[in-house]
Amino acid sequence: MKQLAVYILLVFFCLTSCANKENTSVSSPDGSIRVQAGIENGKVYYTVDKKDKAILNKSFLGFVLKDGELGKDVTITDVKHSSFSEKWDQPWGEEITVDNTYNEMTVDVQENGGLKRKFSVVFRIFNDGIGFRYVFPEQENLKDFVIMDELTEFALAGDHKAWSIPTSTLYFENLYKPSPVSSLDTVCTPLTMETKDGLYLSIHEANLTDYAGLNLTPENGTTTLKAYLTPWSTGEKVFAKAPSVTPWRTMIIADKAADLLLSRLMLNLNEPSKIKDTSWIRPGRYIGIWWGMHMEDYSWAQGPKHGATTENTMRYIDFAAKHNFSGVLVEGWNFGWDGDWTKEGDKFSFTKAYPDFDLKKITEYAASKNVKLIGHHETGGATQNYENQLDSAFALYQKYGVSAVKTGYVSPLLDHKERHSSQYGVRHFRKVIEAAAKYHIMIDNHEPAMPTGLQRTWPNLMTQEGFRGQEYDAWSRDGGNPPEHTTILPFTRGLAGPMDFTPGTFNFTNKVFPATHVQTTLAKQLALFVVLFSPLQMASDMIENYENNSAFDFVTSCPTSWSKTIVPEAKIGEYLTIVRKDRDSENWFVGGITNANSRDLSLPLNFLDKGAKYKATIFKDGEGADYKSNPYPVEIQEMEVTAETVLNAKLATSGGVAIRLIKL
Repeated sequence: MKQLAVYILLVFFCLTSCANKENTSVSSPDGSIRVQAGIENGKVYYTVDKKDKAILNKSFLGFVLKDGELGKDVTITDVKHSSFSEKWDQPWGEEITVDNTYNEMTVDVQENGGLKRKFSVVFRIFNDGIGFRYVFPEQENLKDFVIMDELTEFALAGDHKAWSIPTSTLYFENLYKPSPVSSLDTVCTPLTMETKDGLYLSIHEANLTDYAGLNLTPENGTTTLKAYLTPWSTGEKVFAKAPSVTPWRTMIIADKAADLLLSRLMLNLNEPSKIKDTSWIRPGRYIGIWWGMHMEDYSWAQGPKHGATTENTMRYIDFAAKHNFSGVLVEGWNFGWDGDWTKEGDKFSFTKAYPDFDLKKITEYAASKNVKLIGHHETGGATQNYENQLDSAFALYQKYGVSAVKTGYVSPLLDHKERHSSQYGVRHFRKVIEAAAKYHIMIDNHEPAMPTGLQRTWPNLMTQEGFRGQEYDAWSRDGGNPPEHTTILPFTRGLAGPMDFTPGTFNFTNKVFPATHVQTTLAKQLALFVVLFSPLQMASDMIENYENNSAFDFVTSCPTSWSKTIVPEAKIGEYLTIVRKDRDSENWFVGGITNANSRDLSLPLNFLDKGAKYKATIFKDGEGADYKSNPYPVEIQEMEVTAETVLNAKLATSGGVAIRLIKL
C-alpha cells in the first residue's frame, strides 16, 4: 500500500527502569481514553476508561501452556512509552487516506521463579479505541510451546446490550440478536455493545496470523468476558514458537453508533502492504451464473440444466458489457460437482473444465468485450486437495486473464477434522491469499475465518463472506433474512471487513421455496449497494430479471470503491444512512435503509461542495410499497440540488432510498 511521503514520528523513552515501572498508564492522543496496567496477586492486569468513566475494570492477562500457566506469578520489569503518527493510502476502500495516530505502552513482565520466562503486552491507544497484543521474545526457556488457553479478560463495567451470534454457528452465518452481556453464550467477535451511558463498544481482533480465532465467553454469568480460542481437533489452541506475537485484541470505543463504522483501528493494527505494485488490484461490479442455481433453473453439476456452459456464459458476458459490469462469475465450470461434494471435496479439479465449458473461448470473448471472467474454486472443505493444486489452478487462470477468484469451503470441518477459524484454517486461508498474489489474482473468500483487517497487508484479499448473506433469501427455511438484518450487519460483522452480501435481487418470487423470499422493498435492494461495503460487488439476480427495469440504472452506475464515507444517521437494528463519494469522480451516492418500520428520511446535503450544483436522481419506495405485500414500486425523481438542499423521502416497511448525485 502506498505510504504518504510525510511521516510524523515522535518517540519518547524513559531512561531508568525504576521510572518506567512507575509510569504504567497511557492515554489516547486526544486524552479521552486511558489504559492503566499493573500487577495484582502476581498477575498482570489492565483497565480502560473514557473521560474518567470505567469501560473495563481490572482485566487479567496470561496463558495456560501445555506445561503450566504463564503469567500467574510475574513482575513488571520495564515499561516503555512511544507515540506515532502517519497517514497512509488504501488502493481501494471506504476512503483513500487513513490516519494512523496512537500512543503506545509496552509492559515487560517476567516470572518471579521457576523458568523466569518473559513476555510483553503492547498497548496502542487511538482516539477511537485500543489494541493490545502479547509479544514472546527469544529466550532460552520458551522456544517451541503450545497454548492450551488464552486467559485474556474484558471485565466490562456494565451489563451492556450486546449483538451476538454463538460460536457454534456454522460459517458465522446466523442472525445477530441483542441480549445483556451476562446472558451470552460463547460468542464470536466482533461483539458490539451499547452501554447505558450511550457509548458503543466493539471487541474484535486484528492481524490474525498463524493463531486461532478469538471468541468470547462470560465468566459465570458476569460481565467479565474471557477469551476462548478456536481449538484444533486434538484440543490444543495454538502451536507457537518464540520469538512471536499474538493477534491484536481490539476494542472500538465510540460516542455514537455511526462512529463505529468510521473506525479504522483494525486496519491500522495490520502491517503495511506486502504487495508493492497494486495496479493490478481493481475493484469492480459483477454479475454471476449463481442465483439461477438457487432457483433450480440451472445446476452446478453436469446435466441438462448445467448453468456453466459456454453459450450461457457468453450470454452473461454480453449483458455485462452492455451494462458496464466489469466481470461475470461462473460457478460449476469444473469437474467435481457430481455427487456429494460437501463430503467429497477432494474430487474437485481446479484445472479440468466440464466438456461444455470452453475456458479459452470464453475468456477471449470476454476480453473482446472488456469484461473479465471471475473464477470459482469451491473446495468442499478439502484444503489439502486445494493446496496441492493451488499453483496449477492459479497459473491456469492467469494464463487466460482471470484476475479474481471466489473461493468456497462448504463443509462443517476442513479436511473432515478442523474448524475454519482454528489455527489450521487460518494457516490455509493465508496460504491461498499469498499464492494468489504471486499470480496477480484477487480473492473473494466464502466460508472464511472471521476477517481481521488483513486486506491492508494483502490488498488482493478483496472481500469475504462469514455472515448470513442474500443467498438465505433463496433457500432458508425460516423465510429469509428479516428486515432488521441489514441494519445490524454493518455494526457487527461489517466492522471486521468488506462483506460479499450480493444485494440486487429484483424478482422476489421463489418457485422452489415459496415461503422464502427477499424481505425488503426493491428500493432497499438498491440502497444496499451503498450501505454494505464490498470492493467486489455482485448484483445477485439472474440477468432476465434486470431487463427493462428502470431501477437497474442505479446498480449499473454505483461504484464499489470510495474516496470518502459519511454516516449521517444510524441506530443499530432500526435504520442506517450512508453517504459515499466516488473515488474516480466528484459524484456522491447515498443509501438509506430501515427495518420493518416505515420512517421519514431527512438528509441535508451539506457534504456537497459549496457553490456547486448537482443533478440528484432519487430511487425511493413508490406509492403503496410494502415489503410483505407490494415490494416492487420504485419512484425515480430527478432534481437540481446544492449543499443547502435537504432531501426528504418516505421509507416503506423494510424500505430504502438510493440517491445518485452527479456534479454539474
